[in-house]
Amino acid sequence: MIRSALAAAMVVALAACSSPSTDGTSTPASAPAATAEVAAPVNALLTASTLPMQAPPFDKIKDADYQPAIEEGMRQQLAEIEKIANNPQAPDFANTFEAMERSGELLTRSARIFFSLAQANTNDTLQAAQVALAPKMAEHSDAIHLNANLFKRVKAIYDARESSGFDALQMRVVEKTYTDFVRAGAQLGDEDQAKLRALNKEESTLSTEFQNKLLAATNAGAVEVDDKALLDGLGEGGIAAAADAAKDAKLADGKYLLTLQNTTQQPVLGSLTNRDLRLKVLAASETRASHGDANDTRTLIPRLAQLRAERAKLLGYANFSAYSLADQMAEKPENAVKLMTDMVPAATARARSEAGKIQKVIDAQKGGFKLTAADWDLYADQVRKAEFDLDEAAIKPYFELDRVLNDGVFFAANQLYGLTFKERHDLPVYHPDVRVFDVFDADGQQLALFYADFYKRPSKSGGAWMDVFVEQNGLTGTKPVVFNVCNFTKPADGQPALLSFDDVTTMFHEFGHALHGMFSNVKYPSIAGTNTSRDFVEFPSQFNENWALEPSVFAHYAKHHETGEPMPQALVDKIVKARAFNQGYATVEYLAAALLDQAWHQLPADAPLQDVDKFELDALNRYKINVAEVPPRYKTPYFAHIWGGGYSAGYYAYLWAEVLDHDAFQWFKEHGGMSRENGQTFRDQVLSRGNSEELAKMYRDFRGKDPSVEPLLEFRGLK
Repeated sequence: MIRSALAAAMVVALAACSSPSTDGTSTPASAPAATAEVAAPVNALLTASTLPMQAPPFDKIKDADYQPAIEEGMRQQLAEIEKIANNPQAPDFANTFEAMERSGELLTRSARIFFSLAQANTNDTLQAAQVALAPKMAEHSDAIHLNANLFKRVKAIYDARESSGFDALQMRVVEKTYTDFVRAGAQLGDEDQAKLRALNKEESTLSTEFQNKLLAATNAGAVEVDDKALLDGLGEGGIAAAADAAKDAKLADGKYLLTLQNTTQQPVLGSLTNRDLRLKVLAASETRASHGDANDTRTLIPRLAQLRAERAKLLGYANFSAYSLADQMAEKPENAVKLMTDMVPAATARARSEAGKIQKVIDAQKGGFKLTAADWDLYADQVRKAEFDLDEAAIKPYFELDRVLNDGVFFAANQLYGLTFKERHDLPVYHPDVRVFDVFDADGQQLALFYADFYKRPSKSGGAWMDVFVEQNGLTGTKPVVFNVCNFTKPADGQPALLSFDDVTTMFHEFGHALHGMFSNVKYPSIAGTNTSRDFVEFPSQFNENWALEPSVFAHYAKHHETGEPMPQALVDKIVKARAFNQGYATVEYLAAALLDQAWHQLPADAPLQDVDKFELDALNRYKINVAEVPPRYKTPYFAHIWGGGYSAGYYAYLWAEVLDHDAFQWFKEHGGMSRENGQTFRDQVLSRGNSEELAKMYRDFRGKDPSVEPLLEFRGLK
């Protein structure tokens, strides 16, 4: 996932994811000596970092620095924008578009760091700053996009673009920037612009409130266990992790805590043998934000959906989904919905077939109960053992985190692109778990810095994502400082960090996003790196997942954490053979969430505020995706992607991009598979190019044709 820290604030406004002290603040910088009086504390964000590649000086940044730095950054950028808008010289690319691209240096620097930490390592101070800044950032974006004099210059250049002699990159910036201004309301009258500003301000406030409520609800939803015997099936490592979580939560000795991840299904459900506890964990997951308390997000969601619909109507669209998809590869909701609903019959049929097999196992064991979602993972694993002789517990010892990272993820990047990595320990980090790596290109030159933050904690939002602290910028010459955030269970002291194969895939996925950011080689930051449409941006990440099972890569990292012995070939063959196992469940839970997203965002502006629970049930039934044993991957109250994560009306993008992913991997297979030559082609034609041309054309130029859905259907076992 791309969790752009500035998606709704900074990047859009331009038009064009150290150890904290016990109170949650970073160590303050030493104040310089003063002769007459004590000098004001130094705000480390106000000047560019002197660390390598402008890496954030986390050891000097205080939590109290962020809000004033961001507010000063907004003030400075608006002053810069006013100069551009009121420049007496005739508008041209340099004094208008390039000047906008160069504006907001302080705001970019401080906001990128702040919003990243607000997701990855938050605290009360940061959350309060988020609440205060959200409406101000929305107002800031509007102040730029709705600046009449600025838009007059943008439009004048846009109207004359065909005769201006622009190169291809300049033309892309001009056309995209003009479109962004129009989509932001630049052509509206004064009265409608005032309405739009109010809608944007309220939405940003509610979206921030949703994020904070959900984090609190997820932490509060953790399941407390008094009796160790109830944890049967978790294994020593899982039990130790639950004990550590209880200790971190300051529970009494002898207690255990099963924390929640962001999805409906929880990893422990595949291991716990106690059914009552399984049911309790699933219920805690599904109802985490629906208790009618201060963390109930259902008080916010209906109004968020309504605000978006009203904004879309002001801008001339039937609903928010139509507005959102107009600048995506899908172009309109009908295309996205058709891709998904065409898969529903085969996916639900397969899921029901899988459920039938699982129920037979339960009945054979005289379980005496009907399969529910809380039982699915545990008994599905037994079906997998029976059909493929594949046991998750037998796999995990071969997937130790550090080896997967170095000998798997990094190794694949070396084989494809010639990259090498060296961990460094001299740069400050925002949490002790964070690691930093130099990234060197094939010619030995440093390409990027890479930060990795793998373990879940109460201060971190759920899920996994990529973002940047510093973006590649051809105008200034800055190189990317990229980070990945995951939520793997941290092992107890002295225990190895053993991953499931799903976790392994997540590491490859997020590093695919990282590569997209690292390889960016675009002059203008507004079209650099991952600043693409949502239904394209997941393509490089999902494509990178394919290398997790590439034989030469897999053999390099899948080694027993104690003996170093490679995974036996018979076990490898079972994993490969079982790839399509449980794909009915996986497809249905995803489609249910993605179609829910579309249902919410296809509401018209005049629709009344909805009852969240009733609306969700009605939508699932309408799309014929309501399978009792397969709940949506995210239910509405904790669907962070769409209410607080920038994927509103865009969760379909994972499936759209998966079509590209499997089609592109087919190209690799047709051209000899993993090789430096093929990797370089993919880098040159896709990964390095950001949003520098129309994305469908970019893909066609790489592939030689439009993408086919057939490889995806075959991979998911739906054909």
